[in-house]
Amino acid sequence: MQQAVMEEEAAYEPPSLKYDDAFPALPESVTSASPTVNQLGQWNNKMRIGSSVVTQVFRVPFEERKFDHSDKFGEGESLRTCLMIMKETGAHIEISSSKDMSLTFLVTGKQNAVLDARRRILTHFQTQASMSISIPKEHHRFILGKSGTKLKELEKTTATKISVPNMADSSDKITITGTKEGIEKAVHEIKVTSDEQSKQAYERISVPKMYHPFIYGAHNEKVTALMNETGVRINIPPLSVQKDDITIAGEKEGVMTAKERILSIYQEMEKKCTLVSVEVPKSQHKYVIGHRGSTIAEILHTTGVSVEMPPNDSSTGTINLRGPHDKLGVALSMVYEKANSVLTATVDAPNWIHKYIIGRKGANIRGITQDLTKVHVEFTDKEDRIKIEGPPEEVEKAQAALETMAADLISKLTFVVMTVDPKFYKHIIGKSGANVNRMKDELGVVINIAENDGNNVIRIEGNKSGVERAKQELEDMVHKLENEKERDIIIDHRFYRNIIGSKGDNIREIREMFNQVQITFPGPGEKRDVVKIRGPKEDVDKCHKYLLKIVKELNESSYMIEVPIYKQFHKFVIGKGGANIRKIRDETQTKIDLPAEGEKSDVIAITGKKENVEEARERIQKIQNELANIVTEEIVIPPQFYNSLIGAGGKLIHAIMEDCGGVAIKFPQAESRSDKVTVRGPKEDVMKACQQLLELTTERQLSSYSAEVRAKPQHHKFLIGKNGVNIKKIRDLTGARIVFPTDKDDDKEAITIIGKQEAVEHAKAELEATIKEIDNIVESDMSVEPKYHRHFVARRGDVLHRISDECGGVMISFPRPGVQSDRVVLKGAKECIEMAKQRIQEIVTDLESMISIECIIPQKHHRTVMGAKGFKVQGITSEFDVQIKFPDRDAQEEYHNHQDEGQQPNGVVEEHEPVRMCDVIRITGKQENCEAAKRALLDLVPVTVEVDVPFDFHRSIIGQKGKDVRELMERYDVHIVLSPADQRLDIIKISGTPACVERAKVAIEERCKELEAERQDRILKSFELKIEVDPEYHPKIIGRKGAVISKIRSDHGVQINFLKKGDPEEHIITITGYEQSTLAARDDIMKIVNDLNDMVKEEVHIDARVHSRLIGARGRNIRKIMEQYNVDIKFPRSTDADPDIVTVIGAEENVLDAREHLLNLEEEYMQDVNEAEIRESYRPNSSRGDDDASLGHGRGVSGFVVKGGPWEQRAPDTASTSEFPSFGGGGDTPQNVPSPSGAWGSRR
Repeated sequence: MQQAVMEEEAAYEPPSLKYDDAFPALPESVTSASPTVNQLGQWNNKMRIGSSVVTQVFRVPFEERKFDHSDKFGEGESLRTCLMIMKETGAHIEISSSKDMSLTFLVTGKQNAVLDARRRILTHFQTQASMSISIPKEHHRFILGKSGTKLKELEKTTATKISVPNMADSSDKITITGTKEGIEKAVHEIKVTSDEQSKQAYERISVPKMYHPFIYGAHNEKVTALMNETGVRINIPPLSVQKDDITIAGEKEGVMTAKERILSIYQEMEKKCTLVSVEVPKSQHKYVIGHRGSTIAEILHTTGVSVEMPPNDSSTGTINLRGPHDKLGVALSMVYEKANSVLTATVDAPNWIHKYIIGRKGANIRGITQDLTKVHVEFTDKEDRIKIEGPPEEVEKAQAALETMAADLISKLTFVVMTVDPKFYKHIIGKSGANVNRMKDELGVVINIAENDGNNVIRIEGNKSGVERAKQELEDMVHKLENEKERDIIIDHRFYRNIIGSKGDNIREIREMFNQVQITFPGPGEKRDVVKIRGPKEDVDKCHKYLLKIVKELNESSYMIEVPIYKQFHKFVIGKGGANIRKIRDETQTKIDLPAEGEKSDVIAITGKKENVEEARERIQKIQNELANIVTEEIVIPPQFYNSLIGAGGKLIHAIMEDCGGVAIKFPQAESRSDKVTVRGPKEDVMKACQQLLELTTERQLSSYSAEVRAKPQHHKFLIGKNGVNIKKIRDLTGARIVFPTDKDDDKEAITIIGKQEAVEHAKAELEATIKEIDNIVESDMSVEPKYHRHFVARRGDVLHRISDECGGVMISFPRPGVQSDRVVLKGAKECIEMAKQRIQEIVTDLESMISIECIIPQKHHRTVMGAKGFKVQGITSEFDVQIKFPDRDAQEEYHNHQDEGQQPNGVVEEHEPVRMCDVIRITGKQENCEAAKRALLDLVPVTVEVDVPFDFHRSIIGQKGKDVRELMERYDVHIVLSPADQRLDIIKISGTPACVERAKVAIEERCKELEAERQDRILKSFELKIEVDPEYHPKIIGRKGAVISKIRSDHGVQINFLKKGDPEEHIITITGYEQSTLAARDDIMKIVNDLNDMVKEEVHIDARVHSRLIGARGRNIRKIMEQYNVDIKFPRSTDADPDIVTVIGAEENVLDAREHLLNLEEEYMQDVNEAEIRESYRPNSSRGDDDASLGHGRGVSGFVVKGGPWEQRAPDTASTSEFPSFGGGGDTPQNVPSPSGAWGSRR
């Protein structure tokens, strides 16, 4: 219908859009300009008396502040940083912002905490610079101090981070990071320390701070010239360091010259200098100072007058000028000229519209000031004005533009302030600021939430309509939140599934019933059983009551009992088609669960209300009783046998139940003190179970006879014996069980014997006989020379304890230290005492035969001899039973008492090196053991041997990433050093013990032989043979997918290379491998070539229109023809001159047959082609309109056109020197290359 209304001539034009309108850029996040709220309270200025707490106040200027440009909502990065520093250091920090946007910090706490906090604050809030200075390596340790304490103290006092290179690092650069002032102080202190430690001349002269500028000159010109002239280092404290001392270090003559020059400058200026003070407003001081003090340096250079500025934290505006009287006037004029070169103006604008004047990322203010390069515009949060500084003419332009913008913003924008309880803030903000950010985007307003000193406000700024709508939305939200309440209800985890329902159906129904209420269940991993309900008060109460009702019903209906029913009766309980069980379930309203068919359990679980469950149980038991002769019997069994009858984990009683047809056996509860055990089941099975239980009880009674033997607790260990050997012997002999009292038993003397009566009596007799023997304790003594006493009592009497354990616990007492006696007292059984005496005498004999010898090994080899964690030397001490003592490494005095001069020829100590005390190792033990241990130690002394290995093999010995050489070193416990790459030496050095070195040397020599054999094999395998073959035959030699050539390569193990088509030598084929293999491969290739030479080639003219039919789908037809006639058929390429020529190659007879077949097929296919052309000639020509319609440009087809897209833009011309200029240096004239056709070049 719509098409009929349109005029015939009017063509439909699709809607045209610009690319930027159709595909707008994604919006960027809005910068939150919420003011930083100070939550840390006001400063406490009360004086503290007699306390270790100190307070420091310092300031961070606006131009040195490090700003946080976070766009996130609700950021208070400054406060969070301060709180973090307070937590880490223990200091109290208060922060305030001045009108000039500078930050002032008040830090209170212990001295170290305050210094640490100050360093951290400056790191976070002040821009950091970095500086490196060269300090001689030998002075670094004096800068570090003991354990780095001096460096840490310097870092704290200067609030910087100082990095000193490691001892292994060859660099002498010390890097200092921090504020400019802190770096200056740190550099000064480090240079002073270095100069003090310098081994050359060092002078410290005191020159009042006020004369320092005349010594170092403008831009340090004078002091630099003096240092260059004298070749010394002069360290003058920077302005920030209030010290008068100047240090000079260097050659003595240069130091004295520099000292005289500095003192002469000081004395001269002291006579000539006059002081003049001028008042300049504090805000103009920075123009007098200039960028990095350039203006002060310019005045000093021009007039020779020093300009002294008051400190930054001082409120005074007095500037002192010091210099020659005749130059003060010129200097004063320059100071006033610099101070008044800048005009200051203000624009009245409420501070809440400042951010709109600044614009997103400073876009608006940049538009005003981009042409006024010398103007500085300053905004302060706490003032309703904007400060402008700069040249007068530029300030006037900026002031007019800012006043116009401020007036426009005031007329368009407004703000409201709402007071809201802070507890609602998280709900108003939403998750990750979702609610607030949504209102910002939809209404175009800015919402700031502040909480400070009990004044909780929400401020909304923006256009008037947006502010009103945002206010109304927030008021509605707050009203709703005020009317809400939250209640908790405790619900057992097992009821959650029933309350939630299948796929959440039940809980969805409850939520629809109370649609204003939010019900939250604990997560699956949480152990809490508290469900939270939140929403309007009335709805929450109703929902709470409803859920309690559901829980009560679930509790009532969750009573469960288990009924044992014999497995053979389960089918009768179920009934035909489940009729019985279904009837019981429906009538009793219970849930009845039967065990699965494959389970061994015969328990049926019934769940529901208690009275219904009892009824269902009775009905199920009635079915069983009607079907079987079920009886219940009670038998008397003493309670002390219950545990033994039940068995570990109930295994024994379950075995009896299964053996007796699954009867139910029930033991009475422990608290009932009953001795009646109930057995229920079929009569025969019950009788069988009762008989088994009574038999087991009788057996337990017979084996539970017990008797008691008493023995003193100290004799128990003698009865038990070492590792229980004595008591085990009695147990094996009698078969009785013997129980000794434990530490928890009250009666420590009673030993209980349990078992059969005759076994108990036998064991009792054995124990009493042993006790009688042990009671025969005697005391004896022996003589041991006092010089050996130390060996026995050393290491907390370890030797004595060992003897006592071996000899039945004999008590051995040696004389106390200081008592001159050789009497040793032994107390215990007679035979034990004799055994102990014999053992002590053996040890004394060994001690008498011990000697000490010396083994001289240079101290540098001691670590190698010891091994990792002393492993090697521990092995020697244990193997030879000797003691080895290594000397103190600091004992450097010469040793003269050589016991063994024969060690010198072994090469352990060189002739020109004297033997020192630290080289002497002492070995103590039996003489033969000491000599063997000494030989073992000397065998561990490392030696170094050189092995001749050609440099070409070094890489193979090293292996990939050093893997092979590391494996050699680990396997043979040696150290291997190979030749440096630049020296190309044919030797490898092996260091280690002689035996290890010899084994490693043999392994390397074997590896060299393998590598040499591999090299010879490579030479033989690199034989190269070239043959000439017509390139026309190459495809046949290669074969389909390389099958033929791959077979030749694998058969003969050779490499065959063909050159690329078009190469001048493409007719040459190269074969590489063993000589015999290459010849065999050549013969195979030439055989193929000879076969190809015997073939004939014939060209057949076949109409190109039937080529595709001859070839067939994926070449199927032509492949069949080639296989049938055993020929090769090639069709022309699109670039060939005659597209109708088809080439047939093969044996002459086969080629003729194939040619005949192809011509027959051509004749047949051409008939079809001619008929198709005749039919096509009778068809009408396609209209233009149809073509258009087919292309989608018909009148009735609507379209969507986008103009200005990237696809319509011209592609860059890579041949153009203007679009792609050269990097310079090219002398060639660029050639004109025709631009590619189309927007993106020619079609491929």
